[in-house]
Amino acid sequence: MPEAVRVAIVEDQASIREGLGFLIGSTKGYACVGTFASVEAALGGLGEADVVLMDIGLPGLSGIEGIRLLKGRRPELRFLVLSVYEEDERIFQALCAGASGYLLKKTPPARLLEALDDVMAGGAAMSPDVAARVLTLFRQFQPPAAGDYSLTPHELRLVRMLAEGHSYKTAAAELGSSVNTIAFHMRSIYRKLEVHSKSEAVAKALREGLVR
Repeated sequence: MPEAVRVAIVEDQASIREGLGFLIGSTKGYACVGTFASVEAALGGLGEADVVLMDIGLPGLSGIEGIRLLKGRRPELRFLVLSVYEEDERIFQALCAGASGYLLKKTPPARLLEALDDVMAGGAAMSPDVAARVLTLFRQFQPPAAGDYSLTPHELRLVRMLAEGHSYKTAAAELGSSVNTIAFHMRSIYRKLEVHSKSEAVAKALREGLVR
């Protein structure tokens, strides 16, 4: 008999967390090896997991930050996002962080179990609405033009937000991230633009037409 797919759940809403745990734990071929209300709580408890069902809007570290952190520790670990958020930016960030799939919380239980199998087989599981958005993002993507300092779309958006008057704190809130993550991205922006402060970065980006 094939070994059961071992699933850990990171979800702050107790009713959803318990429901997912029951679904996975009571279905043949799957085993729930841990349920956690936050990324911080999960850090030391994913030893046996093959796949992590990860919410995004969590207290403390966000699910996207959690994927990036845990993927760095265990590259073989697979992550399947289960979220209410459908925004392009969150989907893009989650996939770039290392998620193997992105499902919306309205996904039927049978499809959720299929998605776990897809991820274990090396596939990318996505809700239909999410898949359509990903295709649109790829169609809109343009390779960086010469002289744009190789800023990523996320870095460009961050510089644009700062140019519009956002602080690190308000930018973090808008992007569903943390101030520390914003600071991390800003260090990359400083290095690429060869500047040493937020005001210099914004001024250079405006002067050279990187943002408008």
